[in-house]
Amino acid sequence: MGIAIRKATAADLDAVSGIYARIHDEIEAGRASIGWLRDVYPTRATAEAALAQDELFVEEQDGVIVGAAILNKTQVDAYFGAPWEHDVPESEIMVLHTLVIDPRCKGSGLGREFEAYYERYALSHGCRALRIDTNARNTVARSFYRKLGYREIAVVPVTFNGIPGVDLVLLEKYLG
Repeated sequence: MGIAIRKATAADLDAVSGIYARIHDEIEAGRASIGWLRDVYPTRATAEAALAQDELFVEEQDGVIVGAAILNKTQVDAYFGAPWEHDVPESEIMVLHTLVIDPRCKGSGLGREFEAYYERYALSHGCRALRIDTNARNTVARSFYRKLGYREIAVVPVTFNGIPGVDLVLLEKYLG
């Protein structure tokens, strides 16, 4: 069957929540440094809210959900006033939030596949600028996004998704 990315349904919430839980397990075991907190972010409520807005997407491999993300045009408060390199109308900016790949599938190219889908989705919705953010502590994500052509624009100290003391890295990729 291969890999498929699609909009999520209510039937997918348990699988997405399970991925969030396994990522929190990795953080608590010291095998990942993402800066998220269990029961704060991300939670099942994160996925439910995105599903209610029709913005939650899942990645399946051979029929099993192995990844998820939220795609929309919603820029978080920390984005405003940032020195973005490309001055484009808000209507032409797509944002990727909370990209997660099941830790059991680490290193299998699923994140790269999801990001490629994000680019195609943005273009199909008239968006030329892609924006993403990550915690400065998440060096794996920062390296991943750099390899995919994203530029780090700024690091903004914030309370983010209920987590205080976050140094939020703002990243941008221009599709032209």
